[in-house]
Amino acid sequence: VQLQASGGGLVQAGGSLRLSCAASGRTFTSYTMGWFRQAPGKEREFVAAIMWNSGTTYYADSVKGRFTISRDNAKNTVYLQIYSLKPEDTAVYYCAAAAYRIGVPPMSYDFQNWGQGTLVTVSS
Repeated sequence: VQLQASGGGLVQAGGSLRLSCAASGRTFTSYTMGWFRQAPGKEREFVAAIMWNSGTTYYADSVKGRFTISRDNAKNTVYLQIYSLKPEDTAVYYCAAAAYRIGVPPMSYDFQNWGQGTLVTVSS
């Protein structure tokens, strides 16, 4: 499956953004989808994931209550709605797809396919 992330940009603190990840190729509905982010000088970290079958969602503690992951299987798209943005949310956000069972918490090695990333910059 090929992934194309979009929706990043420059936002003031307290603002909102919705990131999108369009998938093409193999059956989208059989993949667990996730979002990760990588801030400058830091390692890539898990943000959110949504299971392919149950729709169960997982979130990093740092984003719970502010981020919402969802998927539209008819459009082969997964979304990450971000509210109350903080400067520390500044990062490149990557969407990813996992064909097999993922761990809890999900790790980057659980995901086999990655999009190119979209940059989110939050100004204070």
